Amino acid sequence: MRYQISGKQIDIGSSLQTHVKTELDEVVQKYAERPTDALVVFSKSAHEFACEATVHLSTGLTATAKAKATEIYAAFDSANAKMEKQLRRYKRRLKDHHKDRVEPVELFGGSSYILASEGTGTEDPEPETLQPIIVAEMEAKIPSLSVGEAVMQMELAGDPVLVFRNENKDGVNVVYRRDDGNIGWIDP
Repeated sequence: MRYQISGKQIDIGSSLQTHVKTELDEVVQKYAERPTDALVVFSKSAHEFACEATVHLSTGLTATAKAKATEIYAAFDSANAKMEKQLRRYKRRLKDHHKDRVEPVELFGGSSYILASEGTGTEDPEPETLQPIIVAEMEAKIPSLSVGEAVMQMELAGDPVLVFRNENKDGVNVVYRRDDGNIGWIDP
């Protein structure tokens, strides 16, 4: 597994890097099948250290954990415990016994736009033009997953919504977290 351990405006010593590699490797090897790479970023905000750990698996899933503490080792240990809890919770789903995915998840390109929001004041309820102002345009990767894998990816990443290409129907689908806590699935 490839590791990328870095700090935002702080120096990361070799002992911390060794600690991160051994502890994270132990957790990931225990609960995940074929991890490909891990990204661990440390930062400091006032008196607290923050640690954000992201592990990419060959199945296309990404597990992310964040934690803060007053000491840098404690911040990593807390993030590592959260990562372990996530991977343990989804171990059965990650080891889908009915379907062995031999190849990584196929990703398709798509455009992602950020649109400027109009003011919601009552003095001008009607916009002058119906064309939205595009603030940013980025390339987005759309994974080809089953519905179960899409729900798991959304929950592991902590995202409220996930757009994916349905492997079974070759159409673009959406899964999202509803206000009542359930998962919604849009299959056009």
